[in-house]
Amino acid sequence: MGEDKEIRTRLAPSPTGPLHLGTVRTALFNWLFARHYNGEFILRIEDTDKERSKKEYETQIIEGLKWLGLNWDNDLYRQSERTEIYKKYLQKLLDEKKAYYCYCTKEELEAQKEAMITAGLPPKYSGHCRNLTEPPKDREPQVIRFKMPETQIVFEDLIKGKVEFDASLFGDIVIAKNLEEPLYNFAVVVDDYEMKITHVIRGEDHLSNTPKQIAIANALGFKPPIYAHLPLILSPDRSKMSKRYMETSFLDYKEQGYLPEALINFLALLGWHEKGDREIFSLGELIEKFDIKRIQKTGAVFDIQKLNHFNAYYLKKMGVDKILDYLKPELIARKIDINFAKKIISIELPRMETLNDFFKLSSFFFELPAYQKELLVWKNTDLEKTKIVLEKILTIMSSVDSDKFNMKNLSLELKPLIIEEGNGRVLWPLRVALSGLPSSPPPLEIAEILGKDESLRRLKIAIAKF
Repeated sequence: MGEDKEIRTRLAPSPTGPLHLGTVRTALFNWLFARHYNGEFILRIEDTDKERSKKEYETQIIEGLKWLGLNWDNDLYRQSERTEIYKKYLQKLLDEKKAYYCYCTKEELEAQKEAMITAGLPPKYSGHCRNLTEPPKDREPQVIRFKMPETQIVFEDLIKGKVEFDASLFGDIVIAKNLEEPLYNFAVVVDDYEMKITHVIRGEDHLSNTPKQIAIANALGFKPPIYAHLPLILSPDRSKMSKRYMETSFLDYKEQGYLPEALINFLALLGWHEKGDREIFSLGELIEKFDIKRIQKTGAVFDIQKLNHFNAYYLKKMGVDKILDYLKPELIARKIDINFAKKIISIELPRMETLNDFFKLSSFFFELPAYQKELLVWKNTDLEKTKIVLEKILTIMSSVDSDKFNMKNLSLELKPLIIEEGNGRVLWPLRVALSGLPSSPPPLEIAEILGKDESLRRLKIAIAKF
């Protein structure tokens, strides 16, 4: 791969919409590749589309990368601040007759396109203004076009292998509206050269731009960077990823309670894998092991259950105290006692997949849900027997002192009844009486957290249903 110091990658998003999953995966792969070779990772905001570019989307990009810990080197670049640089290179192409002003109107271009389609030809610019010796009278230039070579453009993609395009099929592409307003395919070539980018790692959707950019680079006398095009992200049914996922802001995952460590791990495996079946990697391990040759050519399937699995793993690894730190602002806002919340986390953690699950799973601690008496009945038991068992539970638990009302003592006191009636007949109605739910943490753990008074109150509510 050459000297370590030579490696330079970049993330070059356009701030024209929310930061989405695909952009973040691209950022991660560029970052890992650069860090693996002790190289540099550049962040460049491609905001040449003045009408659609918004500051709020740029902020999302910056916040998303910082949240994941994907730091960039040097200053943040913005294409909108580099107009004079582009102007110099545009003028160079014009002076060398490698680009030209096009005077064709939109109506004329549309007519040319329709004529080509009618003739069974692929639609492209006709070349009408290509060899003009002087500007047409009474006309203003509409755009600047680049003279595409009518040759085969071949390049070696680090992921896809040899890729070949017939450049003549593109026609002369528009590279700028004028000297002050370059377009994407031109500006990106200049920036990659000026910023000494060695490797362009980006989504497969950019593949058709690559021959255009190589042609422009060659015309300017630049050595094109090495390209690697990442596989598409697919839905679980292997269809193209829906807009619901791809146009949703990546930062929504943060709001939904996902951890940066889990998302890093998940995104790294969205198209890349190490030898073997290992799935859990820290960021440091990913830097060490990342090999671009192990990125797959075919689409990578997005599986939300896998992301949830990773997040649950990292939550458990994090532990109760750190989870509490994450949740504190929301707990304070909801006026939830911090110590009470800590106790709840300790028993709900095995069921939590996201931080937000705490509030979903623990709601019954704060308010007993409504439920029907039939839910209290264990299988092969009737209503009458269930009521009798609940009354016995109430009597036993009432006899335990408040300061000894914990899982260990409750288990000892209830043991004879459990031996007599069986686990299900005792613990099932107790679970439902305390939580109002068919699924919850162990009922004696719930009772300890609720305390004696609240536990007995809920048992009485259950008995009163019969």
